[in-house]
Amino acid sequence: MNTWIAIGLTAIGCYAVKLAGLLVPAGAMERPFVRPLAALLPVALLAALTAQQTFADGHALVLDARAAGLGAAAVALVLRAPFLVVVIAAVVVTAGVRALGG
Repeated sequence: MNTWIAIGLTAIGCYAVKLAGLLVPAGAMERPFVRPLAALLPVALLAALTAQQTFADGHALVLDARAAGLGAAAVALVLRAPFLVVVIAAVVVTAGVRALGG
């Protein structure tokens, strides 16, 4: 039963956050200070999610094949490769490192 309570509270929380975002007046988002922050927030959240999924395993900090794949993706991005090439490079390097026992 505790799982269903957690699911229900999470759903209510997500709805509340979405509703709060819709209730923000449009003029508030047009302020010179808020506009750049609002534009960078999705990038910061995606970077945090990527770092957490790459370098964390439960409560431990790890450095494994995922880090090598992320590095390959970063190199491909610096070389201005198309997105599909970036993803393929990350997958191939990660799989290669795992196949070699890393």
